[in-house]
Amino acid sequence: MPMPQTTSSEPDSRSFRSDFVRQSAGLRHFPALVLNADYRPLSYYPLSLWPWQEAIKAAFLDRVTIVSEYEEVVRSPSTEIRIPSVVVLKDYVAPQKTVAFTRFNLFLRDEFACQYCGATGDLTFDHVIPRAAGGVTSWQNVVAACGRCNLHKGSKSLKQVGYTLRKPPVQPSTGQLMNLGRKFPPGHLHESWMDFLYWDAELEP
Repeated sequence: MPMPQTTSSEPDSRSFRSDFVRQSAGLRHFPALVLNADYRPLSYYPLSLWPWQEAIKAAFLDRVTIVSEYEEVVRSPSTEIRIPSVVVLKDYVAPQKTVAFTRFNLFLRDEFACQYCGATGDLTFDHVIPRAAGGVTSWQNVVAACGRCNLHKGSKSLKQVGYTLRKPPVQPSTGQLMNLGRKFPPGHLHESWMDFLYWDAELEP
């Protein structure tokens, strides 16, 4: 079966910044916002987006309900379908109870800012209690740090270099990371998504 072709009254050259969207040839500019069965996004940062192919496939497999569509359509010799812009999972996906200790999640917890000076560029990690002094690699002892602060601190203690932390490093909950993720919306938000994003609403912890 030939690959469906798109039709659109006006080209869209906007780009999307999300790990959920594969940069495939074709309709990469028409992702679908994926909502859980409770009509909340699976993730705010990165925003839970599927490529158009995945959204259409899930709809044909009856795994999602399409609640909003783009004006653009895809066609095959026997079928025409409008591209989904918002889909809802039919089965609820329970959020993980514990947050994985990963590079991305730690940066998100610290809001992509150095926990010593607040800089947002050239970020790396620092052990608050240096490993040479027995410090462990954990949520409670690792923070985001810019290269300059990290280099200056080295294997010294906070007291030795006169640094203070912007906030105590703790293990975040799934809800807390979701709340933090709302502070970093992608560069483009399609108008059909806005009723489901709740950027200004507080989430339950």
